Amino acid sequence: MRRLVLFMHVSLDGFVTDPNGGMGFIKVNEEIFDYVGDRTNRSDMAMYGRITYEMMDAYWPTAGDEPDASKHDKEHSAWYNKVDKVVLSKSMKGQQKPNTIIISEDVEHRIKALKQQAGSEILIFGSPGAAHSLMQYGLIDEFWLFVNPVLVGGGIPLFNNTQLPAELKLANSKSFSNGVVCLGYEKA
Repeated sequence: MRRLVLFMHVSLDGFVTDPNGGMGFIKVNEEIFDYVGDRTNRSDMAMYGRITYEMMDAYWPTAGDEPDASKHDKEHSAWYNKVDKVVLSKSMKGQQKPNTIIISEDVEHRIKALKQQAGSEILIFGSPGAAHSLMQYGLIDEFWLFVNPVLVGGGIPLFNNTQLPAELKLANSKSFSNGVVCLGYEKA
Protein backbone atom coordinates (compact mmCIF):
# COMPACT_ATOMS: atom_id res chain seq x y z
CA MET A 1 0.00 0.00 0.00
CA ARG A 2 1.30 3.45 -0.89
CA ARG A 3 2.07 5.82 1.96
CA LEU A 4 0.81 9.40 2.04
CA VAL A 5 3.49 11.75 3.39
CA LEU A 6 2.80 15.35 4.39
CA PHE A 7 5.72 17.69 3.55
CA MET A 8 5.29 20.94 5.48
CA HIS A 9 7.37 23.86 6.69
CA VAL A 10 6.27 24.99 10.13
CA SER A 11 7.29 27.59 12.70
CA LEU A 12 8.56 26.47 16.09
CA ASP A 13 5.19 27.47 17.58
CA GLY A 14 3.29 25.25 15.14
CA PHE A 15 2.08 27.56 12.37
CA VAL A 16 2.41 27.08 8.60
CA THR A 17 1.77 30.77 7.86
CA ASP A 18 2.29 33.95 9.83
CA PRO A 19 -0.74 35.97 11.07
CA ASN A 20 -0.98 37.70 7.66
CA GLY A 21 -0.94 34.43 5.70
CA GLY A 22 2.71 34.85 4.68
CA MET A 23 5.42 32.23 4.60
CA GLY A 24 8.45 34.51 4.60
CA PHE A 25 9.70 32.88 7.79
CA ILE A 26 10.60 29.68 5.91
CA LYS A 27 14.36 29.15 5.61
CA VAL A 28 15.62 27.09 2.69
CA ASN A 29 19.07 26.62 1.22
CA GLU A 30 20.89 24.23 -1.13
CA GLU A 31 21.45 21.77 1.72
CA ILE A 32 17.68 21.49 2.28
CA PHE A 33 16.96 21.40 -1.47
CA ASP A 34 19.36 18.45 -1.88
CA TYR A 35 17.80 16.61 1.09
CA VAL A 36 14.28 17.17 -0.24
CA GLY A 37 15.34 16.20 -3.76
CA ASP A 38 16.49 12.79 -2.56
CA ARG A 39 13.03 12.15 -1.13
CA THR A 40 10.95 13.58 -3.96
CA ASN A 41 12.92 11.56 -6.52
CA ARG A 42 11.67 8.40 -4.81
CA SER A 43 8.03 9.54 -5.08
CA ASP A 44 5.86 9.28 -8.14
CA MET A 45 2.82 11.30 -7.11
CA ALA A 46 2.40 14.83 -5.76
CA MET A 47 -0.72 16.06 -4.00
CA TYR A 48 -1.82 19.65 -3.44
CA GLY A 49 -4.73 21.79 -2.39
CA ARG A 50 -5.94 24.17 -5.09
CA ILE A 51 -4.04 27.26 -3.92
CA THR A 52 -0.71 25.44 -3.61
CA TYR A 53 -1.29 23.62 -6.91
CA GLU A 54 -1.94 26.87 -8.77
CA MET A 55 1.22 28.38 -7.27
CA MET A 56 3.31 25.30 -8.15
CA ASP A 57 1.83 24.87 -11.63
CA ALA A 58 2.51 28.51 -12.48
CA TYR A 59 6.23 28.04 -11.76
CA TRP A 60 7.54 24.46 -11.96
CA PRO A 61 6.63 23.30 -15.49
CA THR A 62 9.14 25.74 -17.05
CA ALA A 63 11.39 26.68 -14.10
CA GLY A 64 14.15 24.37 -15.27
CA ASP A 65 14.19 25.94 -18.75
CA GLU A 66 15.12 29.43 -17.56
CA PRO A 67 18.68 30.58 -18.43
CA ASP A 68 19.49 31.25 -14.76
CA ALA A 69 17.79 28.09 -13.43
CA SER A 70 19.51 26.62 -10.37
CA LYS A 71 20.37 22.95 -10.03
CA HIS A 72 17.33 22.60 -7.76
CA ASP A 73 15.04 24.34 -10.26
CA LYS A 74 16.15 22.04 -13.08
CA GLU A 75 15.81 18.87 -11.02
CA HIS A 76 12.49 19.72 -9.38
CA SER A 77 11.02 21.00 -12.64
CA ALA A 78 11.88 17.70 -14.35
CA TRP A 79 10.36 15.74 -11.44
CA TYR A 80 7.22 17.90 -11.38
CA ASN A 81 6.66 17.41 -15.09
CA LYS A 82 6.90 13.61 -14.94
CA VAL A 83 4.92 12.77 -11.79
CA ASP A 84 1.18 12.39 -11.53
CA LYS A 85 -0.49 15.15 -9.57
CA VAL A 86 -3.61 15.09 -7.41
CA VAL A 87 -5.46 18.29 -6.53
CA LEU A 88 -8.05 18.45 -3.77
CA SER A 89 -10.42 21.22 -4.85
CA LYS A 90 -14.14 21.82 -5.00
CA SER A 91 -13.75 24.87 -7.25
CA MET A 92 -11.75 22.97 -9.91
CA LYS A 93 -14.42 20.25 -10.22
CA GLY A 94 -14.72 19.07 -13.82
CA GLN A 95 -11.48 20.65 -15.04
CA GLN A 96 -9.01 18.55 -17.01
CA LYS A 97 -5.25 18.97 -16.63
CA PRO A 98 -2.44 16.78 -18.03
CA ASN A 99 -1.18 14.11 -15.59
CA THR A 100 -3.55 15.51 -12.97
CA ILE A 101 -6.46 14.04 -11.02
CA ILE A 102 -8.82 16.56 -9.49
CA ILE A 103 -10.74 15.31 -6.47
CA SER A 104 -13.73 17.44 -5.53
CA GLU A 105 -15.85 15.03 -3.53
CA ASP A 106 -15.69 11.71 -1.72
CA VAL A 107 -12.13 12.62 -0.65
CA GLU A 108 -11.71 9.84 1.89
CA HIS A 109 -12.61 7.00 -0.47
CA ARG A 110 -10.82 8.43 -3.51
CA ILE A 111 -7.56 8.89 -1.55
CA LYS A 112 -7.85 5.41 -0.06
CA ALA A 113 -8.22 4.07 -3.62
CA LEU A 114 -5.10 5.98 -4.76
CA LYS A 115 -3.16 4.54 -1.83
CA GLN A 116 -4.16 1.03 -2.97
CA GLN A 117 -2.72 1.56 -6.46
CA ALA A 118 0.76 0.41 -7.40
CA GLY A 119 3.48 3.01 -7.03
CA SER A 120 5.74 4.65 -4.51
CA GLU A 121 4.76 7.13 -1.83
CA ILE A 122 2.51 10.11 -2.40
CA LEU A 123 3.84 13.47 -1.18
CA ILE A 124 1.43 16.24 -0.22
CA PHE A 125 3.21 19.58 -0.36
CA GLY A 126 2.08 22.32 1.99
CA SER A 127 -1.64 22.79 1.40
CA PRO A 128 -2.79 23.22 5.01
CA GLY A 129 -6.52 23.09 4.21
CA ALA A 130 -6.15 19.87 2.23
CA ALA A 131 -3.83 18.47 4.92
CA HIS A 132 -6.44 19.19 7.61
CA SER A 133 -9.05 17.30 5.56
CA LEU A 134 -6.73 14.33 5.07
CA MET A 135 -5.82 14.30 8.78
CA GLN A 136 -9.52 14.33 9.67
CA TYR A 137 -9.88 11.02 7.81
CA GLY A 138 -6.62 9.62 9.22
CA LEU A 139 -5.12 9.30 5.73
CA ILE A 140 -1.66 10.76 6.37
CA ASP A 141 0.88 8.05 7.18
CA GLU A 142 3.92 10.25 7.82
CA PHE A 143 4.53 13.87 8.72
CA TRP A 144 7.74 15.26 7.19
CA LEU A 145 8.05 18.56 9.05
CA PHE A 146 10.68 21.21 8.46
CA VAL A 147 10.68 23.13 11.73
CA ASN A 148 11.95 26.68 11.24
CA PRO A 149 13.61 28.41 14.22
CA VAL A 150 11.10 31.23 14.50
CA LEU A 151 8.00 32.05 16.55
CA VAL A 152 5.30 33.72 14.45
CA GLY A 153 2.62 33.99 17.14
CA GLY A 154 -0.36 33.08 14.95
CA GLY A 155 -1.54 32.16 11.48
CA ILE A 156 -2.76 28.84 10.14
CA PRO A 157 -1.89 26.07 12.60
CA LEU A 158 -0.37 22.86 11.34
CA PHE A 159 -2.69 20.81 13.48
CA ASN A 160 -6.24 21.53 14.50
CA ASN A 161 -8.47 19.57 16.85
CA THR A 162 -10.15 17.47 14.15
CA GLN A 163 -7.40 14.84 14.15
CA LEU A 164 -6.48 14.70 17.84
CA PRO A 165 -5.45 12.66 19.71
CA ALA A 166 -2.97 10.86 17.48
CA GLU A 167 0.00 8.75 18.52
CA LEU A 168 3.15 9.31 16.43
CA LYS A 169 6.69 7.95 16.56
CA LEU A 170 9.86 9.69 15.44
CA ALA A 171 11.23 7.85 12.41
CA ASN A 172 14.07 10.20 11.49
CA SER A 173 15.49 13.66 12.03
CA LYS A 174 18.01 15.89 10.29
CA SER A 175 19.47 19.22 11.37
CA PHE A 176 20.56 21.80 8.81
CA SER A 177 23.19 24.51 9.05
CA ASN A 178 20.56 27.29 8.87
CA GLY A 179 18.85 26.08 12.06
CA VAL A 180 15.98 24.21 10.41
CA VAL A 181 15.32 20.69 11.70
CA CYS A 182 13.46 18.09 9.66
CA LEU A 183 11.41 15.72 11.80
CA GLY A 184 9.88 12.62 10.27
CA TYR A 185 6.99 11.22 12.31
CA GLU A 186 5.01 8.11 11.41
CA LYS A 187 1.71 6.85 12.77
CA ALA A 188 2.41 4.64 15.78
